Amino acid sequence: MDRKNFLKNSLMAGTAFATGSGLSTNRSTELNPQDLLQKHDFKLKYAPNFNTFRAHAGNDPIDQLKFMADLGFGGLEDNGMKGRTIDMQERIGRQLEDSGMTMGVFVAHTIYWHEPSLTSGDDEKLNQFLDEIRESVDVAKRVGAKWMTVVPGFVNLQLDMDYQELLVIDALKRAAEILEPHNLVMVIEPLNTLRDHPGMVLTKTSQAYRICKHVGSPSCKVLYDAYHQAITEGNMIPNMERAWDEIPYLQVADHPGRHEPYTGEVNYRNIFKFVYEKGFDGIVGMEHGKSEEGIEGELKLIEAYLKADDFEV
Repeated sequence: MDRKNFLKNSLMAGTAFATGSGLSTNRSTELNPQDLLQKHDFKLKYAPNFNTFRAHAGNDPIDQLKFMADLGFGGLEDNGMKGRTIDMQERIGRQLEDSGMTMGVFVAHTIYWHEPSLTSGDDEKLNQFLDEIRESVDVAKRVGAKWMTVVPGFVNLQLDMDYQELLVIDALKRAAEILEPHNLVMVIEPLNTLRDHPGMVLTKTSQAYRICKHVGSPSCKVLYDAYHQAITEGNMIPNMERAWDEIPYLQVADHPGRHEPYTGEVNYRNIFKFVYEKGFDGIVGMEHGKSEEGIEGELKLIEAYLKADDFEV
């Protein structure tokens, strides 16, 4: 990608941003668009999604990947990767390798948002889940992925929670048997029920940790999504500390709003400092939107991550 073209397209839109409408940072001078669009030496492997930088890079996924790499972002997330053509998956995999970027999670299976699936005891739904895990192995190989997201789904209102968890554990054990020979990892994600996903069976860090311990496989770990846990339980750093040996993957968004850091109440600089000092070398998935649209919103997002990444080591 030609960064000069990006700068030309963004300097006018970013003028107001550079003169006072952006975030304040710890840096001695506020960054202007030209500073923001340089390659940054981030301490952690932050992973945008496709379309995060569409205003700068255009609609083509490969151009967007090149733009992310030019900025210094170390990874990519794409929940919908399984829905892309095989040719596009292979192109994405090659570009990630060429750019030295790491593929983050994609969603491995059909998520049932309004009816029980893995908690149902229904063999048809279980077999569908396992078939989709097998399909996900092929997708992971095309794009060079190690992790895939699994959401156990909706509660079963006719069954005690202990029995539901046992059904989930059994399903995950069987999925782990599929993934282990390929050195792939499903990361189970607790979701908040207060705002975004009412009725989900998996909601808390401790619950996900307990399930992974019972599954007992290197192919079943916890996806810690700080946005969901800010809503569900708070106490984020102590909870991560307690479950750290089962957390290889993070996702972030500020709350309220589910936008970039420093648009809500979460102090992401402290969280990123904690995980960095723990030696975390995995992906920090940027699973959020932007608080502003267009080029100016993308510049604001870049500066937000520079601010959050600006901690002492």
